[in-house]
Amino acid sequence: MDDHTPRTRPRWRRWGIEALIFIAGMVALLLWQNRNAPSGPAPTLAAQSIAGQPFDLAAWRARHPGQPALIYFWAEWCTICKTTAGTVENVARDWPTVTLAIQSGESAAVAGIVQQRGYTWPITLADPQAEHFRHYGFQGVPAMAVIDPAGNIRFVSQGYTSEIGLRLRLWWAGLH
Repeated sequence: MDDHTPRTRPRWRRWGIEALIFIAGMVALLLWQNRNAPSGPAPTLAAQSIAGQPFDLAAWRARHPGQPALIYFWAEWCTICKTTAGTVENVARDWPTVTLAIQSGESAAVAGIVQQRGYTWPITLADPQAEHFRHYGFQGVPAMAVIDPAGNIRFVSQGYTSEIGLRLRLWWAGLH
């Protein structure tokens, strides 16, 4: 090797640095997105389901003692929500789940959307003015809150979430 040839850094080092910068940027974005999301005890949530049944978060959680629960906010007009819907469907088979359709119409309209798309979520609430959504402090949909067995918000996320990521959050919330 010629003594005057500059040494090049290995590519893996540059890729590693670029990956760390990307991850740091993503973490910063997620923290910024969730800056207004509540922590601590889950805000009250009382409404009527699209099936016409009264719903109260505290009473519903009492019927699922010792289990973490998922609250999923979605909208009829949200493209990413359509992608996330299957994930929520699968998770809802194993974990207590309630969904809220924001700015998607009153209960009858939301019931039509749920039926048309074939969603089989156990409980869906209409949030036509996004009041509950704003109460939870979210900025965009889809949005999710994982509630631990003690009734505290353990995790929040906005945007697409993988099924394994959601299941891991629910599992972790159940350990505490």
